[in-house]
Amino acid sequence: MTKQNNLLRTGFALFSAVTSFIFVYYAVSIVTVGNTPEGLKFFAYVAGGYGLLNIYILSWAWRSQAGWTVSANMVIAVSFFGVVIMDLLRAGLQGSMQIVGILGLALVLAVNWFTVKILCQSRR
Repeated sequence: MTKQNNLLRTGFALFSAVTSFIFVYYAVSIVTVGNTPEGLKFFAYVAGGYGLLNIYILSWAWRSQAGWTVSANMVIAVSFFGVVIMDLLRAGLQGSMQIVGILGLALVLAVNWFTVKILCQSRR
């Protein structure tokens, strides 16, 4: 593996890890607040669950290049994105900033999936 490929692989892995920790941090900060609505708590649990599962899958793909990690990451990303879409549709879309947020989230989830795919394809 060339030095550039290794650097790119490490950069993608760091991005994926940081975004996953952001999801977990968001979940912990929402759940620990006293008067949080139940709907927001549910969403926080889903976001935290995605973050933790993505870290687990990312570390497994980094260590062993197991093929199942790509499919598992796709399943959790689509599930998380589906919860976000259903929550926004239930509350009603209220502007173009929510659409930009959805597209940003979709981009982050796609990069996280691509990262796991890269980690599984590379051989050290």
